[in-house]
Amino acid sequence: MSTNNIRWFFLFLLSLIWGSSFILIKKGLLGLTPLQLGSYRIIISSIFIFCIGYKTLRGISKTQWKWLALSGFLGTFFPSFLFAFAETEVDSTIASILNSLVPLNTILLGLIIFKIKSSRFQIFGVLLGFIGASLLILEGAELNPNQNYWYAGLVVLATLMYAANVNIIKKYLFEVPPVAIATANFIVIFIPALMVLWFSNGFNASTLQNKAFLPSLGCVVILSVFGTALAKIVFNKLILISTPVFASSVTYLMPIVALFWGLLDGEVFGWLQGCAAIVILSGIYLANKN
Repeated sequence: MSTNNIRWFFLFLLSLIWGSSFILIKKGLLGLTPLQLGSYRIIISSIFIFCIGYKTLRGISKTQWKWLALSGFLGTFFPSFLFAFAETEVDSTIASILNSLVPLNTILLGLIIFKIKSSRFQIFGVLLGFIGASLLILEGAELNPNQNYWYAGLVVLATLMYAANVNIIKKYLFEVPPVAIATANFIVIFIPALMVLWFSNGFNASTLQNKAFLPSLGCVVILSVFGTALAKIVFNKLILISTPVFASSVTYLMPIVALFWGLLDGEVFGWLQGCAAIVILSGIYLANKN
């Protein structure tokens, strides 16, 4: 399989995995607090990925560890909690739609901070995708007037962190294997996540004996193994074989998957949202046009 086909395969695989993450977060919050969900997610992912990637840590320099630590906090630690808190008020579908801001933020941060150039097709394509995402948000707000959109700002903040992480990996960690990047990320954030779980009463009997605890923990396990650990390895690989903008374009397809799960879960879906999804797909095409 050619590199071009591989990167498209990775893009659609990540869209399916991460598009399903939002409904898993929603279900996980039925028996866990946002702090507990985020910390359990990181801890389970850390254990899983360390078992398969600890041998890849050899040869990482001290300078690279500095960027790996920053990548771990920006790309995984803080967003895990921000999305959990956001979905206590904002619908899972809306959260996935707001996540589509990542490519736009990737271009802006890439140009301003990391001096990574983008073509006019990429810029126009991302802007078109942003327009489509905006249409989805406006329609979602109209269909769900009781949602607290202040919490949506937490998702926007997470997208800025994701965008910074994409550029850090591309600019400073391009020589580090994807599995090593993911493993190092989780080694750095494991202890902080363990501390958060302890102080959020994640080990208390009242939490463990809650009837909703085990089903919620099951959702978090699936989210951790597939949506965090394995997907992070694939995403790091995608960044290295493509461009930051192409890799972050996964956030354009994720809302379509999330809308499907939301529809099954009884969330409202309007025909304008379908039209906006087509606009988003058009933006992906233009953003990746040579």
